[in-house]
Amino acid sequence: MPIVLETSRLILKQFEEQDAALLFELNSDPDVTRYVGQVAYKSIDEALQFIRNYHNYENYGMGRLNIFYKQSGDYIGWCGLKYLEDKKEFDIGYRLLKRHWGKGYATEAAIVCMDYGFNTLNLKQIIGMAMKENTPSINVFKKLGMTYSSEEDCSCHPGVIYTITKEEWK
Repeated sequence: MPIVLETSRLILKQFEEQDAALLFELNSDPDVTRYVGQVAYKSIDEALQFIRNYHNYENYGMGRLNIFYKQSGDYIGWCGLKYLEDKKEFDIGYRLLKRHWGKGYATEAAIVCMDYGFNTLNLKQIIGMAMKENTPSINVFKKLGMTYSSEEDCSCHPGVIYTITKEEWK
């Protein structure tokens, strides 16, 4: 069954092939990808191939989810949980189009995703990773009730890890 999460303002849905142009636009802005350590998609077709090869929903019952504004259907970005095989941890992540920064969407979307992780998937802990200089993402971690855990490289840059357990979650 497809994952669909909702807040009062937002609807979060699994990536679909028709979303390729949206992901391409999102990853084409160097300000959006500045702290993520990934290169932009070279084409919409490359974004489409990413979607076709994205198996987190089937493999883990979770994944990054596209965020849409409920009233207008406007695309905002994505947010969601991801299983990090190398760390054996579950990570919260988000990426928004620049025109939607500063409106509380990342926090709002992350709250519903973390609630899904803790209360539907019964996860014991969720982490957030960010480059040290990415203070907007770190501020979202703090708004979520996450606490600083450790320093660790993030895409070959100095980074931090924040954590929250199910017991600490609201």
